[in-house]
Amino acid sequence: MNAIYNILLAVFIISLISLIGVFTISLAQKELKKILLFLVSFSAGALLGDAFLHLIPEIAETQGLNTATTISLIGGILLFFILEKFLNWQHCHEPVCVGHNHSLAFINLVGDAFHNFLDGVLIAGSFMISPGLGITTTIAIALHEIPQEIGDFSILLYSGLSRAKALFFNFISALFAFAGAISFIILADSISLIETLILPITAGGFIYIALADLIPELHKETHLGKSIIQLISLILGISIMALLLFL
Repeated sequence: MNAIYNILLAVFIISLISLIGVFTISLAQKELKKILLFLVSFSAGALLGDAFLHLIPEIAETQGLNTATTISLIGGILLFFILEKFLNWQHCHEPVCVGHNHSLAFINLVGDAFHNFLDGVLIAGSFMISPGLGITTTIAIALHEIPQEIGDFSILLYSGLSRAKALFFNFISALFAFAGAISFIILADSISLIETLILPITAGGFIYIALADLIPELHKETHLGKSIIQLISLILGISIMALLLFL
């Protein structure tokens, strides 16, 4: 029962991040890009840190690093590739990256809802294994959600939605994380294989997001000073995950 409470609390916190867009309304595009430069780098480091410092060591300890677990790890990477490829799951981190049309807003909301559903599954699976792993996974997801939600909010605005509608629909999309978490809680009791697969898939997904989505965005910046900030932010994200090992 305590695990379920922790899962729902963590998912609620993640869902609230969808409202962060309201704090960016008054920011100029130049200021917003500076913030995103730090956040994208930091979240990439956090995802890699959680995957390599928490999730994979947990896999090695509980399941062993064998052919089955490494295939599951690769499967997680492929799963996230397929989701992004066929569901238009794009993690846009630029304030303006799309044209103005309502169909784009709909596609973005559907893709984001599925993404949030999966976040709920990952959080629930991690807490079911251990509270510590649940906390680190939630933190890693939260750090990734912040720049993503700013990007999603910007997409909705530039697709023609009002600020109130953009916030409302983005929050509704975020609530799908509860559906994912509850689905996992229900199915976990009857399908024990889920807990065996959830760690490798989570680790693979985090690695994919960091290396395929976030870091390529960082390569678009060629200015030396900003690149150094990116590197520092990336290392800081990894370091935060390393420090959590001692809690």
